Amino acid sequence: MAGMTLEQLKIFLAVAQHLHFTRAAEELYITQPAVSAAIHNLEQEYGVKLFHRIGRHIEIAEAGKLLQVEAQKILDQVSLTERGLRELNNLQRGELKLGSSLTIGNYWLPSKISEFKSRYPGIQIDCSLANTEEICVGTATGQFDLGLVEGDVKPALQNTLEYEIVGSDRLQIVVGQKHPWFEWGEIDLTQLTKTLWVMREPGSGTQQRFEEALQNWGINLSELDVILVFNSGEMTKAAIEDGVGAIGISELMVKKEIQLGTLRAIRVIDNREGKSAMPTAGYAYAEIVRPFFKLKHRQRFQTALSKVFEQMLISSMLDSSH
Repeated sequence: MAGMTLEQLKIFLAVAQHLHFTRAAEELYITQPAVSAAIHNLEQEYGVKLFHRIGRHIEIAEAGKLLQVEAQKILDQVSLTERGLRELNNLQRGELKLGSSLTIGNYWLPSKISEFKSRYPGIQIDCSLANTEEICVGTATGQFDLGLVEGDVKPALQNTLEYEIVGSDRLQIVVGQKHPWFEWGEIDLTQLTKTLWVMREPGSGTQQRFEEALQNWGINLSELDVILVFNSGEMTKAAIEDGVGAIGISELMVKKEIQLGTLRAIRVIDNREGKSAMPTAGYAYAEIVRPFFKLKHRQRFQTALSKVFEQMLISSMLDSSH
């Protein structure tokens, strides 16, 4: 009994994806007869039908559906093992796949990647940016070695993903020069429902944290007059620079504009009954502090590179706390 080969599994998966022998052959740069032969040999070897031939079309059979799931697992594990072997040479070469939410990826992560590259210049780092929800799903499905997000992991993924705080950030309520709050500098909580708002999309970590803060302040999102929703912080920032709306945004994203005076961060006075007063100002200022989470799969094989980068993030956070 010869047994199946990795090449046969690759060919089978291509056919299962396209449900077409010729298209599978084109994707793999081999001949159509070679594809047919590989599938025929598998079927003959194990005495099963992987595909039903119906006229000019094919449909995947029950045995094919089982093999499709297991073959993908096998090839994924082979790929990870190959990467692990390449990294054994003192981390002189290899690839690290990161997924990051937008704010972290654009403003916090670049310095961490630069530090890592200075230590391990031969390592290739592939970093994909998306919103928090997409990065969580990508980390759970093995698309990324590590994920970095500022939002919450949904309950459905918490058994799959291990997460740990590696940094933090503050959300600030920010307005442009045309907004009346720009001259005031501070407002109380009741003012939040009396202006127009520009928001991030659902699934954004920034939006999650802002909605949580509103709830803690006793304000429902539906009470706010939301006029625009964007899928990037840069777009929300641009929308208010020349407009009259307000945004909740990372202080990392508006540091430059606040220094230049084109935007202003507004302090919010928490004047609810029962709140302890500050000796100097009479009221406590409401703050929105959000953690940055590192995500990894609880069970998938973790490469040496991934472990080293993970440890660097943890060490960096500990150093900054002293």
